[in-house]
Amino acid sequence: MNYLDYSAEAFLLVPFALIIIYNICPKKIAENYFQAFSAAVAIIQMIASLSAFYLMNAYHIHEHNFILLQILGKSGIGSLRITSVSLVFLFCIGLVSFSSVMIAIHTIDAKKTNYVNLFMTLIIGMNGMVLVKDLFSLYVFLEIVGLSSFVMIAMFQSKKGLEGSAKYLIMSEFASIFILTALALIFMLTGSLSYDAVGSFLLANSTLSQQMLLYLSIILLICAFAIKTGAVPFHSWLPDAHQSADTAISVLLSGIVIKIAGIYSMVILTRLFNGIEAVHVSLATIGIISIVTGALLAAQQNHFKRIIAYSSVSQMGYILLGLSTGSTLGLIGAIAHVFSHAVFKTTLFTNAGALHEHFESLDINEMGGLQSRMPVTAFSSIIAFLSTAGIPPFTGFWSKLLIVMALWTSGNTVMAGAALAASIFTSVYFLRLQKKVFFGPLPERLSEVKETTGSIKFIEIFLTAVTITSGVLFPMILVYLQNSGLI
Repeated sequence: MNYLDYSAEAFLLVPFALIIIYNICPKKIAENYFQAFSAAVAIIQMIASLSAFYLMNAYHIHEHNFILLQILGKSGIGSLRITSVSLVFLFCIGLVSFSSVMIAIHTIDAKKTNYVNLFMTLIIGMNGMVLVKDLFSLYVFLEIVGLSSFVMIAMFQSKKGLEGSAKYLIMSEFASIFILTALALIFMLTGSLSYDAVGSFLLANSTLSQQMLLYLSIILLICAFAIKTGAVPFHSWLPDAHQSADTAISVLLSGIVIKIAGIYSMVILTRLFNGIEAVHVSLATIGIISIVTGALLAAQQNHFKRIIAYSSVSQMGYILLGLSTGSTLGLIGAIAHVFSHAVFKTTLFTNAGALHEHFESLDINEMGGLQSRMPVTAFSSIIAFLSTAGIPPFTGFWSKLLIVMALWTSGNTVMAGAALAASIFTSVYFLRLQKKVFFGPLPERLSEVKETTGSIKFIEIFLTAVTITSGVLFPMILVYLQNSGLI
């Protein structure tokens, strides 16, 4: 027995235990300390994820390649397991959750909300999704993520909040119907919903009617997970949800929820049906359309959060392009961009929270020259923008480079060129945002604006440091993982 035999269960039991303790302990203690405990859980999750990577190498249990969804040695008990892919997502969950909690300390009154219960339920849902070994369990935890996200978006019961959360709920219900229908079809074909059983189903040995049912299930799953990802043409809910939600919730939604609910599910889909050309073509098509459409729509917005939200639509397209290649390099690039996007998009939404202290509407036309008044926010926003645009040496550059290389080596030269062109366009609309918000002359009416303080300022500095450090160290990390046999 080793640490990894029980680590999968711990990722679920720790936040569940906190929910129980939170609801049975004295109210005053819960109100005063449990946001700090929530932050501690997020930190522990980051440390545990990194430790698991090390132990996989130390115990020599990485018998399978990074690209394969295989149980790693004897790690995991029962219906749960840990893979190197899931560990990346678990680390991102911890990182973004920690940032969200620190922002919530500043923006959310825990005494008046069920924030801690909802937050921990969301963590359980996301952790469960990346640990389970069958499609039905994946669906159950996906519903937990969707329901808790819906409540958190509408937490303050404002008109805009209810409108944004209602759109999210309606789209999520459509996704649920698609998933349940697809799972019923897959069970009819394979007699099981476990990843191993479904993955072993050979299309070549199936009848024409079975092939048609399989393709129908794949189409339904792609549509459902595209909705969860916020990919075009199912993206309309994402900007509205972001605009209406509290900053701490926006950080969770863009930083990790859409990646777990949508992208990780797409990873599962591509691994189960790797080699089926329709899957790769569909993801590549959705990916490139999302990249271009998201960038074009972002360029037309004046609301700070909506620009970032449409940028998320575009950036999710890069991840889908990486997955569409079906190659190890494409998967590594996609997973790397999951991490990159989690960091720089969390930073940008934190910047939005800092600006929201002074600008209710977050209309960039009402700002200008704020670099002199909010230097920390300005610097962190610029670094996040450079990473988003794929400028070296930041992580966004390395992840996009891997994706473009994967596209090029797989023969998708047109897609590779389009991805590069879109990255340049990303620089254009983000330069517009930076210019309107932070540069130019400072209007007299903004002379009293001050830098944000407390936890929001801390997160801006922390994430900026992560962006710079991870970008500089990325090549070395990649070499280490390769030499360790983890990729």
